Amino acid sequence: MRKDSRPPRPRKTPALHIGSRLELLLDDRLIERLDGAEKRLNHPVPQEVVMLFDKPWEGNTSAYVTVFPDGELFRMYYRGCHWNWESKKIAHSVVCYAESNDGMHWRRPELGLFEFQESRRNNIIWTGPGNHNFTPFKDGNPDCAADARYKAVGSEEKGLLAYRSPDGIHWQLMQDDPIVTKGAFDSQNLAFWDGLKGSYVEYHRGWRDGIREIMTSTSEDFIHWSEPEYLDFGDLPREHLYTNAIAPYFRAPHIYLGFPKRFLPDRKKVAEHPFPGLSDGVFMSSRDGLHWDRWLEAFIRPGPQRERWWERNNMTAWGMLVTKPAIPGVPDELSLYSNESYYIDGCRLRRHTLRMDGFVSVYAPYSGGQLLTRPFVFEGRKLVLNYSTSAAGRIRVEVADYEGNPMPGFEMGSCEEIYGDEVEHVVAWGPARDLGRLAGKDVRLRFELRDADLYSFRFAD
Repeated sequence: MRKDSRPPRPRKTPALHIGSRLELLLDDRLIERLDGAEKRLNHPVPQEVVMLFDKPWEGNTSAYVTVFPDGELFRMYYRGCHWNWESKKIAHSVVCYAESNDGMHWRRPELGLFEFQESRRNNIIWTGPGNHNFTPFKDGNPDCAADARYKAVGSEEKGLLAYRSPDGIHWQLMQDDPIVTKGAFDSQNLAFWDGLKGSYVEYHRGWRDGIREIMTSTSEDFIHWSEPEYLDFGDLPREHLYTNAIAPYFRAPHIYLGFPKRFLPDRKKVAEHPFPGLSDGVFMSSRDGLHWDRWLEAFIRPGPQRERWWERNNMTAWGMLVTKPAIPGVPDELSLYSNESYYIDGCRLRRHTLRMDGFVSVYAPYSGGQLLTRPFVFEGRKLVLNYSTSAAGRIRVEVADYEGNPMPGFEMGSCEEIYGDEVEHVVAWGPARDLGRLAGKDVRLRFELRDADLYSFRFAD
């Protein structure tokens, strides 16, 4: 029998299985081609000062802020700390707690746990080992013990220490020995439970070839951890990353987001400040927690405020909150927090806001552009978009097969003109909205955009 002399057909790349999860357009995981469009990094908008660190037990180097939602409350933890310019030493360092119902107005409960200057009328929750960078979280592990529903990490010279608490207020060490010892640790190190991985994950400061970097490891029990690894940024230039602020995005927990403080040790903007070094906030994302896409452009710039050009300012707090906007009828937004006036009297924390999923968008100008996704398999019956256009702009989308051929009934010409600014828009093709017959098949999406931003999409029932 004569063998077929034709060259073999190239093997098809397997389609991605996205189910009905929310997909953000942060990286090239789902983007095959952009024509006349581009990925754009968006920037939080500065809002009000939410915390002035002016209590006697706080001070001009109060920092390492953590925020997270917990039932009806928002919780905040931070270091109360003061640098004495005369002695050139830290005068004190304690861990403090505050809470809020809206993310904008914060109160310091008088807890009476620790004495400061002969008084217990304060919000101090920890003064022991690791108070320099004590960073808590609420443990989502369903098997977590009741007396360890809240956990934290902090560090001393030998490594990362572990803490537990039944209520987020009363804390104790889980053991005297550090749980992680490979690293540098002089930063806001952190840990959390990843429900998708079924393990704890931690991120801490590393130091390699004179550059501040980030290391990570995992654990099944919060006590025994894997060998730490350095994060992989591919071919990007190495930069000093002072903090990391990494966590799964709560709307898409298969995606990790990070908000490091980038440190430039040799730059100095304000002449009378004695220390060199400038900082800004940057943004990065990952699908596995180890390999990262990092924007070299700043996510939060120092801006026009002179005091944000002093050393060690513009540190993005760990955690983000969903808050109500100032304009009635507008969708909920994300609140992030960044420090300013570090080393200066008036050290404080400022809130910044961003639209839901608004970290990165695919943008096209008025002249128009296209986005073609990679092949994927979905679950659901409706396509839901988070988008924004000008009054003259628009978005249209078609559903195509693996080869890029339009699926009957879901062609570009059949798609409604989508314009406006919505977080949850269900796409219609003429009278059709039901994509159920295409669920489970290899498909692509082709978007046409004109003066428009596309932030995320998902499929839903």
